[in-house]
Amino acid sequence: MNKLTQRFLATSVAVLLAGVSVSAMARGPGGCNGTQDSARAEKMQQHKIDKMAKHQADLKAALKLTAAQEPAWAAFTGTMKAPAASGKNCTSHEEMAKLTTPQRMEKMQAMKGVHDAQMTQRMEATKTFYAALTPEQQKVFDEKSHGKGGHSGGRGHGERGMNHS
Repeated sequence: MNKLTQRFLATSVAVLLAGVSVSAMARGPGGCNGTQDSARAEKMQQHKIDKMAKHQADLKAALKLTAAQEPAWAAFTGTMKAPAASGKNCTSHEEMAKLTTPQRMEKMQAMKGVHDAQMTQRMEATKTFYAALTPEQQKVFDEKSHGKGGHSGGRGHGERGMNHS
C-alpha cells in the first residue's frame, strides 16, 4: 500500500469514528440503551430544540411569509426537526467494543447511510421551500441560513444554518 492510500484509509477511519461520536451525542436522552446521564442529555437536547425554535422564529419573521407560503414553511420546518433515534442502527459503546474493526466499520457505514438519507430529505425540503420564496426572500434565507461567518464564510464559526446547533 502506498503512502497516499494509507493516508486516505486513516482519514476515512477517523471521519467514520468522528461520525459515530457525533451520532452518539445527537441521539438525545438516554442514547440507544439509556446509559447516558439522562438529566444532562435531556437538558442538552432541550437547549438544542430551543435554539432551533428561536432560529426558525427569527428566520420566519425575517422572511415575511405570505399566507400562501405558510404550508411550504410548515413542511420545511417539519423536515428540519431531528429524527428520533431508532434502535435498529443504534449500538452502545460496549457493543461496539465487542465487534471486530471491520464489523465496526460496517456498522458505522450503515449509520452513515441513515444520516445521508436524512440529509437528502432535508436538502429536498429546502429546495422545495426555497422555490416557494420570492427572489428577495431567497436572499434573506441565504443570509440567515448560511450568512457571514457561517460555513460558507470559510471561518468555521459564527452564525450557523438550520441544521446546526
